Amino acid sequence: MSTSVTTHRMEPLKPILTAHLFPKIDGMLLDLLRSLTAEDWEKQTVSPRWKVKDVAAHLLDTALRGVSIGRDGYTLPTPKIDSPAALASYIDRLNAEGVVIYRRLSPPVLISLMEMATKSLAEYHASRDPSAFAPYGVSWAGEDKSANWFDTAREYTERWHHQQQIRLAVNRPGILTRELYYPVLDCFMRALPFTYRNVSAKPATVVRISVSGECGGTWNLLREAEN
Repeated sequence: MSTSVTTHRMEPLKPILTAHLFPKIDGMLLDLLRSLTAEDWEKQTVSPRWKVKDVAAHLLDTALRGVSIGRDGYTLPTPKIDSPAALASYIDRLNAEGVVIYRRLSPPVLISLMEMATKSLAEYHASRDPSAFAPYGVSWAGEDKSANWFDTAREYTERWHHQQQIRLAVNRPGILTRELYYPVLDCFMRALPFTYRNVSAKPATVVRISVSGECGGTWNLLREAEN
């Protein structure tokens, strides 16, 4: 990956449509989980606190929560969230609670529930109007309100990168393909304007980010003139 600064005319970015990828990415997850040995489930991942079973439990928990909130409109009272740090702390707490609950299950039960949850999640995302507003904004991109396509793409990055953590732990490659990985990179690049918001630069300055390899691409970040 490299960065450079230049001046260049650019076209606006297009929506990232990923709903059609959910059945494939989660189908591969289910195949992966069914193939794991008892030893595999307890292998350490790159996340210091989580083993393979913890990551699988997290993927089950977030799928069930996603369907409950998005499809069913079911929410519980939440604490006051008045800062990015408070939001991160709240999400971390929910994630930790979900892992504690679902890692108690046997692998066959966890997989059976995952089959149901991922099918429902894929159907929900496929049913959304991409241009309508999502229940929540994509906070790491600095958005209080986000279009459904962006929220769906955000969820897709979750499904991809946590499965990749499992694959790295058990040495099972398979999802580093352009079809499955490029949308992840593209989605994360949408956080650049928010990330660079306090960086000083002259109007019309462009930062170009290039990721090499068949899964990569080039993204440009333009500093517009202040109003």
